[in-house]
Amino acid sequence: MRRWNGWGDDTIEFALDADALGFLAGRIGSGTAIADAAFEQACARLRPSRLAPQRLIDTAAAVRLRHALGQSLPDWLRLRYGEIDTAPDGVAFPESAQDVRELLAYAAEHDVALVPHGGGTSVAGHLTAPGGPRAVLSVSMVRLCQMLSLDRQSQLASFGAGVFGPDLEAQLRAHGYTLGHFPQSFEYSTLGGWIVTRSSGQQSLRYGRIEQMFKGGSVETPAGRLDLPTFPASAAGTDLREMVLGSEGRLGILTEATVRITPLAEYEAFHAVFFPGWEQAEAAVRAVVQGGLSLSMLRLSNPLETVTMLALAGHKGLIGALETWLSWRGCKEGKCMLMIGVSGKKRAAKTALADALALVRPHGGVHIGRKMGDKWKQNRFRNVYLRNAAWQHGYAIDTVETAVDWPRVRGMMQAVEDAAGAALAQHGEKVHTYTHLSHLYTQGASVYTTFVYRLAGDFEHDLARWRSLKCAVSMAIVDHGGTISHQHGVGSDHAPYLEAEKGPLGIGAMRALFRHFDPQQIMNPGKLLPAESEAP
Repeated sequence: MRRWNGWGDDTIEFALDADALGFLAGRIGSGTAIADAAFEQACARLRPSRLAPQRLIDTAAAVRLRHALGQSLPDWLRLRYGEIDTAPDGVAFPESAQDVRELLAYAAEHDVALVPHGGGTSVAGHLTAPGGPRAVLSVSMVRLCQMLSLDRQSQLASFGAGVFGPDLEAQLRAHGYTLGHFPQSFEYSTLGGWIVTRSSGQQSLRYGRIEQMFKGGSVETPAGRLDLPTFPASAAGTDLREMVLGSEGRLGILTEATVRITPLAEYEAFHAVFFPGWEQAEAAVRAVVQGGLSLSMLRLSNPLETVTMLALAGHKGLIGALETWLSWRGCKEGKCMLMIGVSGKKRAAKTALADALALVRPHGGVHIGRKMGDKWKQNRFRNVYLRNAAWQHGYAIDTVETAVDWPRVRGMMQAVEDAAGAALAQHGEKVHTYTHLSHLYTQGASVYTTFVYRLAGDFEHDLARWRSLKCAVSMAIVDHGGTISHQHGVGSDHAPYLEAEKGPLGIGAMRALFRHFDPQQIMNPGKLLPAESEAP
């Protein structure tokens, strides 16, 4: 069963052995386990529903609680400590676009705020019910999950927007195709959620980000239905798809999406390469990505992430032997690991891999084969379960991600890590930070940083620690010219920093767009746009 206060299926564990716990204790101190609030206790704290009866709406406390929050750290804190200060007054489960229109009419009539809900995997505060006197309805899209059409000639497929990643892929693979969109949240996130948050998958180097895949669909807005026909290309004014991409539920509810699909790869492999240090590694991956090779993934870990991954991998004897061998090849302290993925026709994929290895070799790259790559693929959607294990031992894990042009990559990485350390030092705590470049482009890269620090064991203290950390690293991103989100969206957590990127004129344009489709501002209020400008 899906965890109500953590990540994923409650039968799946990511164990931290004694060596891993010793590693964390040596870095930031020993954690202390915290007792979680009981599900029944959290349900009992919810206020009574304020919604008028409606055939599609369930107001049971257990259903409301499971749709109250996402997977951001403040969401976890509220759930784990049982401090649920806001929750939807009910959850609706539409089964058609007509049902969605019925709910929009209901919300307009009763002045109800609507919060679209896909898989509930948001880590940026997209799902939090706004406070205040207005009743809130969560609209779960999970019953709109069927494949609606498949066009082999055009390589397009249409789905209900609530389809989960594994179900989407299973329906496509039965016909010999794939979407190829694999974010780490893949198992529990939905197609509609990917589109409205501008998601990026782990193999986007081959398949593209979701904006390259999204070709059309239908959006039910308070002002009416917005239909987006598919074209291979168009010069007819504004591309309306761009209004939907990244709209985060402010414009309306995406009910159907048509996406570009790709025949299943004949061959796929992931190989690991180590470098003596960051300077050589960054130069190597820049040469590879700018070489235009047909790769599916490049993922570069900095020295801190590399040592962390090796420490948490288990198999101490094997890892020790690997490190000894790498040291003979010049990869000692400060080494960095690169994961290279190839997918496609076997001959072309192997040629691309050989070309990539030839480009990294002059930069000191040491190729160790595909065993670590096979292990990475096996655990690609399991590593996030580390958050559960860490919490059980008294540690919190959070992340931020941005993207910058190549001249700013190294400075951004250092600035974010330094900002995190300074923020937690104000609370008398240390933080273990590590970074990887998750997505690489000819122009620059995504800089993705993880933070591990100790929990205080008190809701208010832990929330204060998170706020200090989030503010510090977000300001570091803004000050060093990065986007406030490369792949997780804006939600409420990143909204205060959006104007630095878009400017007042851009924020005004977005606000005007959403008001055009949603005059009563019932759609996911408080998200995406800066909160201080919400008043009409």
